[in-house]
Amino acid sequence: MAASGSERVAMELCKGINGLDKVVLRDPRGSTAEVYLYGAHVTSWKNDQGEELLFVSSKAIFKPPKAIRGGIPICFPQFGSHGSLEQHGFARNRFWSIDTDPPPFPTNSKSFIDLILKPSEEDMQKWPNSYEFRLRVALGTGGDLMLTSRIRNTNADGKPFTFTFAYHTYFSVSDISEVRVECLETLDYLDNLQNKERFTEQGDALTFESEVDKIYLSTPTKIAILDHEKKRTFVLRKDGLPDAGKLDILVNLVKFEGSSKEQGSFYPLGVNKIA
Repeated sequence: MAASGSERVAMELCKGINGLDKVVLRDPRGSTAEVYLYGAHVTSWKNDQGEELLFVSSKAIFKPPKAIRGGIPICFPQFGSHGSLEQHGFARNRFWSIDTDPPPFPTNSKSFIDLILKPSEEDMQKWPNSYEFRLRVALGTGGDLMLTSRIRNTNADGKPFTFTFAYHTYFSVSDISEVRVECLETLDYLDNLQNKERFTEQGDALTFESEVDKIYLSTPTKIAILDHEKKRTFVLRKDGLPDAGKLDILVNLVKFEGSSKEQGSFYPLGVNKIA
């Protein structure tokens, strides 16, 4: 069936850096997003003014098997080094396929792409579990970016498995001293700079004066990131994994490429067991 003109505008499959396939999503009001099939990796999200909202390193290598540095990497089936697999698992280093028969997803957007990842023989040797990871990336009518993941256990024997998961999002911000994060006050967190010791957040909002690497526990469904210099607010909304014991937020502040420009990374973490 031929796509209509509006559908072609809403979603376009084309070539990106180094000839890698990517999907460009467009909203009628001018917002855009770009998703590479390699890693199901969102590398760009622009508002209707054409301003880039995500950070991608100038040293990012769009060449497999290296992961793309920046944007929104998918961490699965392992987050960080918390397990026997490579850092952040292997989903971000795999070529995903366009899902031609996706399940119903709760979105009214006409600008979206459905992707799917299944384990290869090599993956099964590293992590002996069969699964289907379905991801929808959608661009809302107001320019909102929505990522929805569904992970299904397809083990022939029905054996359950445990995994960790994250959208490792890099937001583009200005001077980090002008950035504050709200809705984390009074929450407990693990401080990775102090051997994961547990503390309780003090103050009305999180601000940055030095390196920060924390995992916030049992976070609310909405978190706000305020960039005073750019007069911009990111609002993160989440709907937790259905069987998760907790869905955390890790806030990490790092210096990129040895420059004075610092970059904040805020991403939801999930721990789940699938039957």
